[in-house]
Amino acid sequence: MYPDSFAYERAESVEEALALLDEHAGAEVELLAGGHSLLPTMKSGLASPDVLIDINSIDAMQGITDEGDGLSLGALTRYADVDRSAAVWEDATAFAEATHHIGDVQVRNRGTVGGNIAHSDPASDLPAALLACGGTVVAQGPDGEREIPAEDFFEGMYATALDEDELLTRIELPRTGDGSVGAYAKKPSPSSGYAMVGVAAVLDTDGDAIESARIAANGVMDHGVRLRPVEDALAGEPLDRDTIEAAAGRAADDLDDVMMMSDLQASSEFRAQLVQVYAKRALLGAAERAGAPAPAASD
Repeated sequence: MYPDSFAYERAESVEEALALLDEHAGAEVELLAGGHSLLPTMKSGLASPDVLIDINSIDAMQGITDEGDGLSLGALTRYADVDRSAAVWEDATAFAEATHHIGDVQVRNRGTVGGNIAHSDPASDLPAALLACGGTVVAQGPDGEREIPAEDFFEGMYATALDEDELLTRIELPRTGDGSVGAYAKKPSPSSGYAMVGVAAVLDTDGDAIESARIAANGVMDHGVRLRPVEDALAGEPLDRDTIEAAAGRAADDLDDVMMMSDLQASSEFRAQLVQVYAKRALLGAAERAGAPAPAASD
């Protein structure tokens, strides 16, 4: 199918993109980055923008920068660049691993981290990783920049805290300590590769003990969510398989089963089981990176 006709604009800078958003205020406007979510919806008729603003030429929104206390990822940074970044793998392992699991080589060469996060698809891989890593979204609008913690950014299915006149310009990931380890595990959809369920885990450890944990999931609710009962069950406990199995068993405890995702691929009941299994796998992956004597998951 062909999309409806639309006006095409190209922005060369953040300021020009914001000016174009202001110029076309009141019209149906979409921003074009990687295009993996936007173009299929336009072809199917689910999206029919009056104006398409291409932001791919904005150099200031591309690349990975070491800021000393953390990493800054331009919103237009391609998945492949994140996957190849030793700095991201070292300081935000769960985010790097989640990026590695997105699509295939062609998708990773074109898709952007900002587009993924701004789209807020419940089956995307990066929202849970951003939550688990304690990341921050930086948006720029007419009144300047503002920082939005990941906790406050994802509001629902395809809904975020971004205003219509704002542009997501970068993602900030804090630098982790020496005892911090992370991992991401997912059950991919056999048809699309999106996450039926995906879990990101970040553990702060001190020897064989867990000081604190941040665990988050995709694909279970209408947006990425923290699994706080798992985090509470891990804090202050030994880093071993018994602790991990007991904590993972609580992955669905704080989730509203009425609001849990249910579709042809997996019922809400099945997803409740999957989130426990993949919480366990992510935690075992993190434990292995910490050098803990936890065997690989067998289920």
